[in-house]
Amino acid sequence: MDRKRFIYLIIFILISIGLGYLLYRVFFYKPTPTVVAPPGAVTPPTPTPTQFPEAGVGVPTGEVREPGVLPTAGRAIQTPGAQRQAPIKTLTKDPVTGARADKSGAVNYYNQLDGKFYRLDSSGRPRLLSDTIFYGVEKVTWSPTQTASILEYPDGSNIYYDFDTKRQVTIPKHWEEFSFAPQGDRITSKSIGFSPENRWIVSANPDGTDVKIVAALGNKADKVTLDWSPNNQIVGYSLTGEALGADREEVLFVGLNGENFKSTIVEGRGIRSRWSPDGAKLLYSVYSAQNDYKPQLWVVNADGGSIGTGRKLLSLETWADKCSFANPKTVYCGVPET
Repeated sequence: MDRKRFIYLIIFILISIGLGYLLYRVFFYKPTPTVVAPPGAVTPPTPTPTQFPEAGVGVPTGEVREPGVLPTAGRAIQTPGAQRQAPIKTLTKDPVTGARADKSGAVNYYNQLDGKFYRLDSSGRPRLLSDTIFYGVEKVTWSPTQTASILEYPDGSNIYYDFDTKRQVTIPKHWEEFSFAPQGDRITSKSIGFSPENRWIVSANPDGTDVKIVAALGNKADKVTLDWSPNNQIVGYSLTGEALGADREEVLFVGLNGENFKSTIVEGRGIRSRWSPDGAKLLYSVYSAQNDYKPQLWVVNADGGSIGTGRKLLSLETWADKCSFANPKTVYCGVPET
């Protein structure tokens, strides 16, 4: 081998070694990181081969940290959805109608598949309220006693049924939208005749006897909501007051004996409501353009001479019929996430 070829061989070997080193540095070499202790921290001693490391002095927890600095191990971080949720138990997979809970926590409901009524006890076990089958019930209005109900059918037929006595009575077909008195001994309904002058709010015994006229409906039946107050003063309310614009309405209260109650103003439309257990307040929700048509929850006094006073926005975006009173001053509501 001549000298020139030998020099080329040496250069080739050196270049190969250099390229190999560069490849190692780029893809495989991992330098040991330099640990910088935070100000004031005590560096723990290096353990000997036969000992566990001793506990040193850590960074105090609970201090105010700079933005971007991770928290120390002294406390946990709460993240959305991390809270423990109560287990959900499926009580029935069948479609139901008219589910309603009483004060003891038991729930009555109508099973749309078999046409029977059931009651869930406090342990969640269903039992039959009656062996009678009611096919095709569209709406169920329960008595406050939970022992009787009015059943409405798609063809307009109505039945009053007492689950204790097994008594069944047919109620006039032109009656609709029922509401029970607080003791369950009377009902109100809209009696819808063929002509506007023959349309009324009526009160009667639950079986349809002893009918009394409460107020004329005329052609404004769709503006009236029947909802008997717990204090037995008011049987419903109407939106037939003064015109106040697109996003305000006057609510007029209807008494059982023609009382001339005060009205109240609601800041929105689409009112849905719930009475407080003592009937002194009305919880309601309305929507308007000012709130992007999302329901807002309000409360107002609705007892005798105080009607319309104490109106307060609760700053909660939900519907009143998604709420339930625990007592006259406490209410629980289901609130949508979006």
